[in-house]
Amino acid sequence: MIRIGAIGRIRADERATSAVEFALVVPVVILFLLGIIDVGRFIWNTNEVEKAVQIGTRWAVATDIIPGDDSANGLKNYSYAINGGIPQGQVVPKAAPGGGGSGFPGVVCTSTAAGTVTCTCKASCPFTTTTDGASFTNIVGRMNQIYGGIGNENVQIDYDWSGLGYSGDPNGSDVDPLVTVTVKDVGFRPIFLAGIFNFGLPDLSYTLTMEDGEGVFSN
Repeated sequence: MIRIGAIGRIRADERATSAVEFALVVPVVILFLLGIIDVGRFIWNTNEVEKAVQIGTRWAVATDIIPGDDSANGLKNYSYAINGGIPQGQVVPKAAPGGGGSGFPGVVCTSTAAGTVTCTCKASCPFTTTTDGASFTNIVGRMNQIYGGIGNENVQIDYDWSGLGYSGDPNGSDVDPLVTVTVKDVGFRPIFLAGIFNFGLPDLSYTLTMEDGEGVFSN
């Protein structure tokens, strides 16, 4: 029979207490540290994507206009004075009087992961939007130099009416649209519970006014 005194001595023995407490606390501390690291990575990656969007927009306004590419009937070369019925020197309207297709309602360009680019008018457009996607891919490639997790399918480029430019401009596009580059659905895989959580970075956009809209390189 174990004496009561022996039991009391066992209960009073605290030599392993520190080890037990350490074993209980360490997992919590590790998870806490991983959480801090993930928050830092999330903020860092968000800042990288934000900078990539800014650089991509800069390229979009200073390199070739995407809808229609260099074709004579694309947005870059379409003459609203000759073909659109807008008097020479007048601002191209967002929508033509009477609901015709001679205004500039805006265009949105998107791509698949495979690189197939599609540009669609937001209403009726008088110019062609068919593109081979090379200019779009160049912009995404430049953005990838800032943040490598951006794919073609994550990028959307909008050309919206700004009221700038004029019909029959001999030195460039008849419209100087607002160009908005949006990056969306970019994934973020945390270290902490990576097999359970896999959420995305926030969608980010940046807008500039079209400059020359020509060329394949921008500083």
